[in-house]
Amino acid sequence: MELALSDEQELLRDTTRRFLSEQAAPAQLRQWRHHPRGHDPGYWRKGTELGWTALLADEAAGGGSVSGDGLSDLALIAHEFGRQASPGPLLSANVVAAALSRRGTTEQRDTVVSEVLNGGIATWCHAEPAPNHAFSAVATRLVPHRSGFALVGRKSPVEHGCDAEHFLVSAQADAGITQVLVPRDAGGMTVTPLESVDLTRRFSEVVFDHTPVPRSGVVGTPGAAGDDLEWQLQVALAIQLNEMVGAMERSFEMTLEWAFDRYSFGRPLASYQELKHRFADMKCWLEASHGLANAATRAVQRELPDAAELVSAAKSYIAHHGAELCQDCVQIHGGLGVTFEHDLHLYLRRVTLGAVTHGTIRDHRLRLAAILEAEKAKS
Repeated sequence: MELALSDEQELLRDTTRRFLSEQAAPAQLRQWRHHPRGHDPGYWRKGTELGWTALLADEAAGGGSVSGDGLSDLALIAHEFGRQASPGPLLSANVVAAALSRRGTTEQRDTVVSEVLNGGIATWCHAEPAPNHAFSAVATRLVPHRSGFALVGRKSPVEHGCDAEHFLVSAQADAGITQVLVPRDAGGMTVTPLESVDLTRRFSEVVFDHTPVPRSGVVGTPGAAGDDLEWQLQVALAIQLNEMVGAMERSFEMTLEWAFDRYSFGRPLASYQELKHRFADMKCWLEASHGLANAATRAVQRELPDAAELVSAAKSYIAHHGAELCQDCVQIHGGLGVTFEHDLHLYLRRVTLGAVTHGTIRDHRLRLAAILEAEKAKS
C-alpha cells in the first residue's frame, strides 16, 4: 500500500476497513466456511456499492476510480481484504470488468460489466490443470460450430465458478488465442466445486463439452488475445500481491502485540534476543513486500515495459517470504497459534492460497529467467 494517499483514497481505504471489520469479522468468517459461496450475497452487493468492482471498469458502464489510477485504488481495497482475510470474488470480478471495458463490445459492457458493478458475479476462466498449467499453455479449444463456435476443454481452478453468471474464457482458435464470454446457461458446461485451503474462497473446475458460443461472444479480435491475457494476468497479480501483503501485515501486528503482552520467566517474550532477531527478519520481509507490491502495481497501472518482470519478481518474493512470515507468527504464538479458535490461521491460509494461484514461486522464477535471457539475447 502506498505511503502517501490522497484524501479520496484515504476515505476509500477507511470506509472499506470499517465495512469489512463489521461485516466480515473473524467470527463471521468461521460461520461462512460452510456457506456454498463462502459469504452472504448481501455482503457482496453492499461491497460493490462501495465501488469494489468499479475502479477498473468503463465509466460509460458506471465505473471509475477515485484518484485517476484505478489499479492503485483497487490495491488499497485488496490490502484491506488481506488484513481481514475477507471473502468475495474481488480479483476475478475486477479482471473481467477490466478486460471487457478494454476489449468488449458495447453490448458486453452494457450487460456484463453493469451486472458486475451491481453485485453480479462474473469470473475469469483462464487457468488450466496440469500438464497445461504453465502461463502460456492454453489447451482449451474454440472450434467452428454451426453459425458460431463451440468450446472444448477444462479450466481449473476457477474462482467462484459455481456462483458466476458469466465466464470469460481463453481458448485456442484457428486464428490463435481468443477470449470469449460464456453465460452460465450456455449448455454443455459442467461446474464442479473444489476444496480450498482458504475458509471462504471458493473454486471450481469447469468442463466445456462443445459449449456453444455465438460470434457475438468473442471478446476483442479473434486470435489476438495473447497480449490481453498477459495484461489481465498482471492485473490479477497486482490485486493478489497487495492482498497477500495485507495478510502478512496483520499477522505481524498480532504477533508483535502478543510478544509484548505474553510473559515468560517474568519477562515479555519480545525481550528475548532470539525473538528480536526473528522480528527484525520478518519486518524486513514485510517492508520489502510492501515495496515490491507497490512497484508492481505502479508498473501495471502505467503499462511499463518491465511490468511482467516486476510482477513476477514480486510474486516469487512475497509468496516465499509471506508464507515463512506467517508460519513464524504461528510458531511464536506456541500451541495457541495452531488452534482453530485463534485468527492467525485465516491469514496463513490466505497467503498460502495466493502462493499457488496465478503462478507458483517456481513458475514466476522460470518466467523471470526467460525474461532475463531474452533481454540478454537482445543486447
